[in-house]
Amino acid sequence: MEQAIHTNGKVLLTSEYAVLDGALALGLPLRRGQWLRVRTAPQAAHHSWQSRLADGTTWFEGKFAAGGMLLQANDLQTGKRLETLFQGIEKQRPGFWSNQPYLNFETQLEFPREWGLGSSSTLIAGIARWAGIDPFQLLEDTFGGSGYDIACANSQHPVLFQRRQGQPSYVEVPYVPVFADHICFAFLGHKQDSRAGIARYRSRGSGTEKLRDRLSELTLLFLQARTATEATLVLEEHEALLSKTLGLPTVKEKHFPNFPGVVKSLGAWGGDFVMAISGKPAQAVQQYFKVKGFETVFGYREFV
Repeated sequence: MEQAIHTNGKVLLTSEYAVLDGALALGLPLRRGQWLRVRTAPQAAHHSWQSRLADGTTWFEGKFAAGGMLLQANDLQTGKRLETLFQGIEKQRPGFWSNQPYLNFETQLEFPREWGLGSSSTLIAGIARWAGIDPFQLLEDTFGGSGYDIACANSQHPVLFQRRQGQPSYVEVPYVPVFADHICFAFLGHKQDSRAGIARYRSRGSGTEKLRDRLSELTLLFLQARTATEATLVLEEHEALLSKTLGLPTVKEKHFPNFPGVVKSLGAWGGDFVMAISGKPAQAVQQYFKVKGFETVFGYREFV
């Protein structure tokens, strides 16, 4: 018997970093995500795990004891992270593993790992759904984070996400910008370290109520924007606020100063994907990035 579970990748459009302090954030679930397949292995003497890249290449293999303890792996760090997930399931459902036959777990990404679109969050959401446990609690007990990515993993529409009194809360918003044909997403060519970005945010003495409240307002103003020009003005203020807070130039100032519109960092500054909005059609925007040497560019409807 096999169970197959699909969860969505994600990007964080607004309130990066400040989402940790309770700012209202807009998260976008993506068309690409990750599959988790679990089947019984009656003749096995252990649980087995295989993780595959988007091209089908196996990048991780591991064996686990009946209780989820790591026995063997081709990547010890990844094996230990999976072990913590097994332990997180047991914490929420004591005795879970004692009632399980040996199992074969297989994961299949639908995007390259270096894109930073949620290889961990899609895994946590998938394994939690399979085990029938709270994915946000599993995240809290294992990898940590705001939880917006878990909300995206399980949603079919953009999500308005906010941590209230330390607890994650979100609502799906059936939202497609009327200016969607003027939006593109481009991969900058390297994966950013989110932990390092958060450490910088904390070290700058940020997280003030004023910053949190204004970013929350800008999140709602973006949803209310009816033209590419209106959306551009909102996101330019958003970028400027975080640029001042982090003491870093915006991605547009650094890489695309002559772009006719706004270029918005998505998540940790300095890497992964950016979103660009212009009064020009998406085809022209895509061509702009390709001329700059960035070949991985998507339109809104094929990405979100």
